[in-house]
Amino acid sequence: MSSYLSPAALPPHVLDRSDVRRALERHDFGAVFKLARKWGGVSFSKIADACGIKPERVGKLARGEGSIATYEKITQIADALRIPGHLVGLSPRPWESGQPRTAADETAPIASLELPSLAPDHDLLDRLTKTLRGASRADSATLDWLDRLLAEHRKAEDDIGSRPLVGIMRQQLATVVGLHGAASGDVATRVVRLASEHAQFLAWMAQDQGNLSAALAWYDRSHDWALEAADADMAATTLSMRAHTAWSTGDGRRCARLAQAARWAAPGTSRGVQGMAAQMEARGYALSGEADAAHRLLDEAQRLIARATEQPEDEPPWMYFYGENWFTLQRGMTAMHLQRWDAAADLLHTGIDALPASYRRDRTWYGACLAHALAAAGHADAAAHTALGCSADASAVGRPHAWNELHTTAALLLRRGAGQARGLIDALADCG
Repeated sequence: MSSYLSPAALPPHVLDRSDVRRALERHDFGAVFKLARKWGGVSFSKIADACGIKPERVGKLARGEGSIATYEKITQIADALRIPGHLVGLSPRPWESGQPRTAADETAPIASLELPSLAPDHDLLDRLTKTLRGASRADSATLDWLDRLLAEHRKAEDDIGSRPLVGIMRQQLATVVGLHGAASGDVATRVVRLASEHAQFLAWMAQDQGNLSAALAWYDRSHDWALEAADADMAATTLSMRAHTAWSTGDGRRCARLAQAARWAAPGTSRGVQGMAAQMEARGYALSGEADAAHRLLDEAQRLIARATEQPEDEPPWMYFYGENWFTLQRGMTAMHLQRWDAAADLLHTGIDALPASYRRDRTWYGACLAHALAAAGHADAAAHTALGCSADASAVGRPHAWNELHTTAALLLRRGAGQARGLIDALADCG
């Protein structure tokens, strides 16, 4: 272990405090900075120097203004303040080697968020450890646990966003790929299928952060592995998600073509996967202003998804979020593309109200779209109120897409001379 000790390192008695632990779990680093000064005597200037943050920003964060959400900055803060990785959802930091192992370490044989519900029993932990060290081959129980870990991280991303998860998921994928060399038969095929699912999730997270070149590369890798594993559902899903990438860049026609390819290029897919492709095709038509085709495809997609919910055991695990309310939101987005602003606002408002609280990222994204629709419809007060209500989460988990919608809202209000524009612009600057 390095003998260097950061001047901003938190003393053990501070790290052991329950209020500090809660703040770390929430990634509320402003509260962590405040508590570090209160209980550890660590000044804001020391924190700023060690963490590479401007002193005035440290002060703002400590007052609850803004947030820290990027994986790179979280790791920098963890290292500067000597915060063990498991306290902030990271793998053990390099400087932790040689330190006593914690209970969290014992239940995390591979990199993961601290998810107590996923702790394997003693026999499985021993099997996982031996497998990852190369002492034994992967078996069904090991892959079952890795499947469950991936599913839990997908759901965690709904709440905390993609940035804290990218490094963890890359390490998990490396672990999965490393199992392939010693695997054979059905187990080897399953390892390839699991690698394809990890690559698809990494592609989605890259797209969520606006890194489209990385997203396309990961989708290609996922698609290749899906074909190798004869996984039609994932092969079609990667094409649907590439259609989503085209949609996010405003290319409606390419979006529709890729979604069509997802439907014919991988026959035998589940009804839910077919429905996902149909709704992506609808998005493409809506973006191109083709209202009739968009509504027809949405109706077809909704029928397919409704039939899929009757037999959920036939659906792949990444289809967990599709349902009736999700279609309400998609119809709201379609109305936005067609510039039917009041209809869009009504549909989005209804859909957001029905979203679970744990869908923080989606609530933020659709909330930002709702603010845009309200501003375009001329409802300045409601638009500003909605935008301000989701601006902090847009900064934390919604960038760049929700963030862009909020700036579009502010620009609309400003062009129309609405007095609420300046307050929204200032709030976005503070969150940025």
